Amino acid sequence: MGGQRLLLALGVSLTVCGWLARRVGVTRLWLAALAAFTLTSVACAFAPTAGWLIGTRILQGLAAGLMIPAGQTILGQAAGPQRMGRVMGVVGIAVVGAPAIGLTVGGFMLAHWSWPWLFLINVPFGLAGLALGLRYLPRSQGAPAHRPDVLGVVLAGGGVSAVVYGLSEIGTAGSVTAPPVWLPVALGLLAVAGFVVRTLRSERPLLDVRLFGIPAFRAATSAGFFAGGAMFGVMVLLPLYFQVLHGTGLIRTGVDLLAYGVGGIVMLPLGGRLTDRFGGGRVAVLGNLAIAAAVLPLALLPADANGILLQALLFGAGMATGVAAMPLVSSAYAAVRREQLPDATAIVNITQRVGGAVGVATVAVILSRATASGWATASGYHLAFAALAGLSLAASAASIVLRAQQRRDSTATARIPAGQPRS
Repeated sequence: MGGQRLLLALGVSLTVCGWLARRVGVTRLWLAALAAFTLTSVACAFAPTAGWLIGTRILQGLAAGLMIPAGQTILGQAAGPQRMGRVMGVVGIAVVGAPAIGLTVGGFMLAHWSWPWLFLINVPFGLAGLALGLRYLPRSQGAPAHRPDVLGVVLAGGGVSAVVYGLSEIGTAGSVTAPPVWLPVALGLLAVAGFVVRTLRSERPLLDVRLFGIPAFRAATSAGFFAGGAMFGVMVLLPLYFQVLHGTGLIRTGVDLLAYGVGGIVMLPLGGRLTDRFGGGRVAVLGNLAIAAAVLPLALLPADANGILLQALLFGAGMATGVAAMPLVSSAYAAVRREQLPDATAIVNITQRVGGAVGVATVAVILSRATASGWATASGYHLAFAALAGLSLAASAASIVLRAQQRRDSTATARIPAGQPRS
């Protein structure tokens, strides 16, 4: 429940991140968000009651929702379009490697230390990040900005949070037709639709959804939705697969998942360089096909499958993830102008997290239906892996559209006469 509230708070803060970045400067925003995240980690560790812990986790989610896109904006502005792939590839190491490594470290900490250390471990990293940021990050100045659109914050933040909440309730309700699921999703979609209409009529929008009018950004973000669903779904399903079907403990599960994280860590830097050389669309097509090829065998293997074979498949899935998700992020950021990056990073992160919620909800629905129908336990996991492979294939198909658009953009750019400004 605490993690769910953190995601809801993150959805709210993502919608105002672009406005705050323009108002105070993206570097100041990132430093302030990191400081807030560090302080709220301390507050979580010393929470005297469950209610206090829930409140501080919400604040922690708000800080994380500002810190992630602000950091990506800083990196994107420093790298420029030509080096976006390799920079985002390095950033992706944390996205792919942290869940696998974190599960092992977290399990060890819970086995030998008390739970507050799960939050206190953030403190030294936060202090180191603040020291390095104050020393090395460029000081970006904020600009006079209009007042925030309060109604826009309510519609966008509340809408995104309602959608994520409704999808996350599928695991508890066990059905997409349960009122706690479909009602918040429907209301959330209506709120988001109202926000889009309001934004298109505004000269100074809170979050510039007109970026979807850029074909390459639209294609990359759409593909990222499906890729996010597959990636987050796999990250949720794999620990359950080992713990339920193989009966492994928390620490052993983390060790078993290290192959997935190591595969991603090994491949992400190379995936970034391939993106800069060949284009994110082409790399993402192959990467998402590779994920489907690595995940689909898990839908066919018996519960007592050979451990070495499982580790090989996990390592392959991790490597494929390293050349699947980040090229789409890089392509989305490279498609916009420097001053549009704050809004672009917020939109990409929102889309990925909604896609991730869809992927996790897909896993939850399949597993709950399998249990209710009296299927063999392995059958539910087989079907869930097959569904996630399908999401990867959908991401690959959407990446084909991105690849075609990038070729058109490249051809159009090449036709511009020398000396003429390029848009």
